[in-house]
Amino acid sequence: MAYIKNMEPEQVVSLAGQVSVNPGQIVSRTLAQNPYVSVTLFAFAKGEEIGTHDSEGDAMVLVLEGTGRFTVDGRDYVLQAGESLVMPAKKPHAVYAPENFKMLLTVVFPTEK
Repeated sequence: MAYIKNMEPEQVVSLAGQVSVNPGQIVSRTLAQNPYVSVTLFAFAKGEEIGTHDSEGDAMVLVLEGTGRFTVDGRDYVLQAGESLVMPAKKPHAVYAPENFKMLLTVVFPTEK
């Protein structure tokens, strides 16, 4: 049984190459999803955003290409390729694309609810 999907095992790949930026869209590709963890690749077209929301788990983003703006609990963070940010569980956060960008999102959920 494979726990990571939508990628070939034992293949060296560029994560950024696994999703494409499409004008006017946010494209996502789920790599893993279970009650404990979610791993998703995203490609944002310039000007696209995910509005303010929160999560039951801690969310860590890794920007793969371009620049993304993340707002956590009212504070803005601008991340470049190679930079990461942890958005704590239950804190409101949002994502905005000042330019085309790609990111890897990993959410770790509590083991007890």
